[in-house]
Amino acid sequence: MDIYTIIFLALAVFIFIRLRNVLGQRTGEERPPFDRAARDALPPEGNVVPMPGGPVDQTAPAPAADVSPAERWKGITEPGTPLAAGLDAVVEQDSSFDPRHFITGAKSAYEMIVLAFANGDRRSLKDLLSSEVFDSFDAVIKDREKNEQKTETRFVSIDKAELVGAEVRDRAAQLTVRFVSQMISVTRDKTGAVVDGNADKVSDITDVWTFARDITSRDPNWKLVGTGSVQ
Repeated sequence: MDIYTIIFLALAVFIFIRLRNVLGQRTGEERPPFDRAARDALPPEGNVVPMPGGPVDQTAPAPAADVSPAERWKGITEPGTPLAAGLDAVVEQDSSFDPRHFITGAKSAYEMIVLAFANGDRRSLKDLLSSEVFDSFDAVIKDREKNEQKTETRFVSIDKAELVGAEVRDRAAQLTVRFVSQMISVTRDKTGAVVDGNADKVSDITDVWTFARDITSRDPNWKLVGTGSVQ
């Protein structure tokens, strides 16, 4: 074996070892290849809460439009009330709407918005609020930042979430929900001193919020368009 053959063999071994280190070895524990088509089928990431108002899954109850008027809003409101009339108007424009599914989504949105506001999480709030409500929330966040204050909020429970209003305005369905919750909230200055609230006290909170959705849009998400509270 001449010197050139020995050199080429040494280079071949060296290259093989380098490739092995770079590419790794198959151990039988590798994850399967990423399926791009499956990824594209996933819902977009973000904090938008899809409170039902668009397509209803197969496990959902029958659309309200297919239920008799006497049974349609059972457990939510009585026939002939303004709320029932408002819900009828929503269903007339969107037959897939189900108020029970909406309330479930509204509770999730309520908690998410309250916590995002306390944390000054503008990115999450932008996805959940109308532009007018966002501007209002943002002004309070800016004031806290200016005064170097931080708010800590913790939910103890959401005891009730009930529909108290419904209407259709132009292309938008608007639903108003009354939330009764218990939470602990405190605001501290930069030294840690309490300037508002009480870190050891559970407060009873009642909020009345209005959510809206363009019922001509395929987007099933609702946004907060109005807030109020009851002392």
